Amino acid sequence: MALFALQDISVAYKKQSILKDFNLEIEKGELVSLLGPSGCGKTTTLRLIAGFLKAKKGKFIFNDRDYTKIPVNKRNFGFVFQNYVLFPHLTIFNNIAFGLRLRKVSQMEIEKRVMDVLETVKMTGFGSRYPQELSGGQKQRIAIARALVTEPDILLMDEPLSNLDANLRVNMRTEIRRIQQKLGITTVYVSHDQEECLAISDQVAIMNQGGIEQCCNPATIYKHPQTKFVADFIGYRNFIGFDERKNDGEYLVLIKSGYAFVIQKNAHKNDLTGKTGTIRPDDLIIMAKRPSESMLQNCLPGRIKLCTYLGRNYQFDVETPIGDFIVNQEMNDPYHVGQDIILVFPKDKLVLVD
Repeated sequence: MALFALQDISVAYKKQSILKDFNLEIEKGELVSLLGPSGCGKTTTLRLIAGFLKAKKGKFIFNDRDYTKIPVNKRNFGFVFQNYVLFPHLTIFNNIAFGLRLRKVSQMEIEKRVMDVLETVKMTGFGSRYPQELSGGQKQRIAIARALVTEPDILLMDEPLSNLDANLRVNMRTEIRRIQQKLGITTVYVSHDQEECLAISDQVAIMNQGGIEQCCNPATIYKHPQTKFVADFIGYRNFIGFDERKNDGEYLVLIKSGYAFVIQKNAHKNDLTGKTGTIRPDDLIIMAKRPSESMLQNCLPGRIKLCTYLGRNYQFDVETPIGDFIVNQEMNDPYHVGQDIILVFPKDKLVLVD
């Protein structure tokens, strides 16, 4: 049974619906990310779990107990805010100890817990400093330490890395995952950064307009998105609306404007009911010459419209008889604008979405 569940939750600000009939279950010890564009309801969901917001309808069940109306101060949940929210006039030690003192914990126990949590976040020796003496990454570690020191039942994190530079975000997300796994603490993590969520999560819930479009492990989200929204959000930029489809044993043959595309069924994990195909720019292949007869399917004649250097690879905008496609390809000698090419769609990389 799940540690907690949101059941048919609805939340509205004034007359604007934010969450409607929203459902989510999380197992004990999991790190589950809520991922989606701005305004989709991610932070609202997190604030609802924390107790900062009340639902118009629905239930929040935690550890077999109805938490729907339990106030925030009665929920033993840790919250890491986007902007750290450290007290500038208090030392790091006292920032972390603040919540323990409110709970009337003894000074001896406070000292032990603060020292332990500073070691956990690799900030031993920083207790006497003040927040303004720390870097952004160090402040974020202290914010996490403050949330952990009360030994919460759940850790809630609202875009904790959004104020950090790119390199520091990569380092800090690794630290967050290390800490979460070391403590085995159930965590709900909100972000709009797909790479960040895929890297640290056990489960990823892709949200759109107050609901969940798909919730599963990161590899499945990445390789087998179920809807066009999910595919587009996680980096699929090429879509084909097929005219017809035929079953052919272990393959599915899809036709668009007379061109045939084959999808291998055993490489395709969703239910194969959709008629819209999608493929990542990194998975398309550009060839200068027409392939062999055995590879005539899944090929389109094309012409290079635009070539952009991205550092690691080149990005090409390719014009074809059924539309334009974006292709990323590593190469030393790029194709030039106006060059005629053949565009190949590997049958194990095409995905059908609803």
